[in-house]
Amino acid sequence: MGIIEKMRLDGKKIVVTGGARGIGKSVATAFAEAGADIAIVDLDIAEAEKTAIELVQGNGIKAIAIQADVTKPEDVDGMIVSVLKTFGRLDVAFCNAGICMNIPAEEMTYEQWKKVIDINLTGVFLTAQAAGKVMLKQGGGSIINTASMSGHIVNVPQPQCSYNASKAGVIQLTKSLAVEWAKRNVRVNSISPGYIGTELTLNSPSLQPLIEQWNEMAPLGRMGKPEELQSICVYLAGDTSSFTTGSDFVIDGAFTCI
Repeated sequence: MGIIEKMRLDGKKIVVTGGARGIGKSVATAFAEAGADIAIVDLDIAEAEKTAIELVQGNGIKAIAIQADVTKPEDVDGMIVSVLKTFGRLDVAFCNAGICMNIPAEEMTYEQWKKVIDINLTGVFLTAQAAGKVMLKQGGGSIINTASMSGHIVNVPQPQCSYNASKAGVIQLTKSLAVEWAKRNVRVNSISPGYIGTELTLNSPSLQPLIEQWNEMAPLGRMGKPEELQSICVYLAGDTSSFTTGSDFVIDGAFTCI
C-alpha cells in the first residue's frame, strides 16, 4: 500500500466543532473526501445541517449535524453521546470552535474577556476531555486543537490580548494532554494558522484596512486559504502520524519568522 492510500481515513469517525463554516468546514470537507464519517457541531444548527448535507454528496460517507455550545459541559457531553449513538465510536476530534474580539485591554470588560477564554480555551478543554475519555476506553484516538500564530506572537495593529492569551493556552494544553495520554495511545496536537481568508473575514468591510496591513507585513504578501490547512489535519487524523503527538504546527506563510 502506497503512502496516499495509507493517509486515507476510511472508516474513521470524526467530530468537528465550529464546523459549519470557515476553517472547520474546510477541514471537515477534507476529512470527508478522505473517507471519514463526520459530525458537524455548531451553534448555528441550520448552517451545520447544510454543511453536513454537502459533505455527504459525492463522498459516500455519513454526516450529521449537532447543535452544541462548547462552553457548556452538558452540551459537550450530549454532543459525544450523539456521535457515539450514530457512529458507535469516535476516532478523531477537531476542536476548532473559537472567536476573536479586538478590544483595547483597558476597555475590555470582564464579560468580554471571559467569553473569549470560555470559548477558545475552556471549550477546547471540555471537548478534548470528553473525546479523550472515549478514546482512552477505546484504546486510541487523535485530537487536533485549533490554536493560532497568535499564541506565539502579539498581533498588530489590532488589540486582542484575550485571543492571544487563549491561543497560547491551547498550545500548552495540547502539550499537557499529549504527555498525559501518550502511553494510552491518544495523540493530541494543535495547528496554529496565520491570517486565513475565510468567507466571513474577506467579506467584512471593517477588516479590509487590517487585511491590507497584514498583507504588507506578510512574507508571502497574502493571507492563507482555508484549504491550505486541510492536508496537515488529514495527516494528524490518520495513522501515518502515529509518532506525532504534543506538536504545534504553525501554518502562517512565515509570518511569525519576522
